[in-house]
Amino acid sequence: MPWNNKDGGGWQGPGGGDGGPWGRGPSGGGGGRPPDMEDLIRKIQDRGRRFMPGGFGGGKGVLIIVLVLLAVWLASGVYRVDTNEQGVELIFGKWDAGEPVQPGLDYNWPAPIGAVYTPTVTEIQQFVIGNTPNQSLMLTGDENIIDLMFVVKWKIRDAGKFLFNVADPVETARNVAESAMRQVIGRTALATALAEGRAEVEQKTLALIQEMLDSYGAGVLITQIELQSVDPPAKVIDAFRDVQAARADQERAINEAQAYQNQIVPVARGDVQRLIQEAEAYKEQVINDAEGSAARFLSVYGEYVLARDVTERRIYLETMESVLRDMEKVVIDTGATGGQGVVPYLPLDQLRRVSE
Repeated sequence: MPWNNKDGGGWQGPGGGDGGPWGRGPSGGGGGRPPDMEDLIRKIQDRGRRFMPGGFGGGKGVLIIVLVLLAVWLASGVYRVDTNEQGVELIFGKWDAGEPVQPGLDYNWPAPIGAVYTPTVTEIQQFVIGNTPNQSLMLTGDENIIDLMFVVKWKIRDAGKFLFNVADPVETARNVAESAMRQVIGRTALATALAEGRAEVEQKTLALIQEMLDSYGAGVLITQIELQSVDPPAKVIDAFRDVQAARADQERAINEAQAYQNQIVPVARGDVQRLIQEAEAYKEQVINDAEGSAARFLSVYGEYVLARDVTERRIYLETMESVLRDMEKVVIDTGATGGQGVVPYLPLDQLRRVSE
């Protein structure tokens, strides 16, 4: 049988009722006990004799009654699927694994040949993982323990798969959700899971759960994963807070050091550039002075080579001019002592006073 209730009774639910997997009997196409045809025919004949003295004319009347009952029975196969439901048709208790019936009027063989289930598929349902210690404690990627609780929100995607592919799709989804979360947390560092990585953990877990449920053909759509609490274990939460405070102090010290570095380094780089520019300027000045002196010397030497006597005389006069420019001088004309017999007189005492 394609689906069994845990308490027994197949489609009819516990005790042979017509509960079905959703606590309600098949709609439209029927279910439950088929009518007792002989008893029904007998009652109709009795009522017919009461109103029609001649009865129904023997066998012909019975045939008419059978045809009427057959038409009524066939008409009972018409059923309606509401906008928030999907229909699943069974024939002789078998589901053909086709697409679910969409909202509207449809037809299936009436009971006992056919049956129709119409579970609600738009309602968002949820379950919680992590409300017990066995579920909540998980190992992170950096080998720490984390206490985690989260909510899984889901709805039915395919009613046929949900009813008949998996024995207990809700419990299967619960187990898959816990397994997927452990896998994702096992690849995530503790600090990341506690802070900026929560949204990423939710997205990865949702995708992994959906992938696993699709591989099972469970017909379930996971709509949201919501982390309710993500904390260290209660026994070590005080120590963990101390560690977090130490890390905050470390981050503060690092930020202060970086701020000081950002302040000092540009000043030092400016001083380096200034020293380099001053050295370059001094270098250019010395080179230019040396090149100018060399050029002047070469120019003088070129003139000296062309006219040595004149150049030597000019150099001598320029040198004597530079030496005697600031000195007290007495010029004696040697021609004055010639024919006139003048004795040169040098006033040494006056020259001494002037020099003092």
